[in-house]
Amino acid sequence: QVQLVESGGGSVQAGGSLRLSCAMSPYTWRRRCMGWLRQAPGKEREGVAVIGADGSTDYADFAKGRFTISNDNTQNTLSLQMNSLKADDTAMYYCAAHGGYACGLDPSDFDYWGQGTQVTVSS
Repeated sequence: QVQLVESGGGSVQAGGSLRLSCAMSPYTWRRRCMGWLRQAPGKEREGVAVIGADGSTDYADFAKGRFTISNDNTQNTLSLQMNSLKADDTAMYYCAAHGGYACGLDPSDFDYWGQGTQVTVSS
């Protein structure tokens, strides 16, 4: 059964922090690539950060140095720690996964998606 449930979104002032979590079903947790993607109003969906089965990570340029992706194998939970948030980070954030070997930031690679959690950053 495929299941991804995000939590942790909300409203924060610029410079603040949020931690997003994504609880996955065991089937989804076994996918080789998991990640966070986002979509702002009027913009295309874009990759934020991914983590592969070997623990390797990749980040979009805007996320480097501010965001950290991690996974907890004991809880089947994927997390995204976001620090130094900016107004431009305002978007719906999605947790996603796929079984391919290549683990990149292209949204079209992902087969399984959560419902999304809203992040709003006020300046």
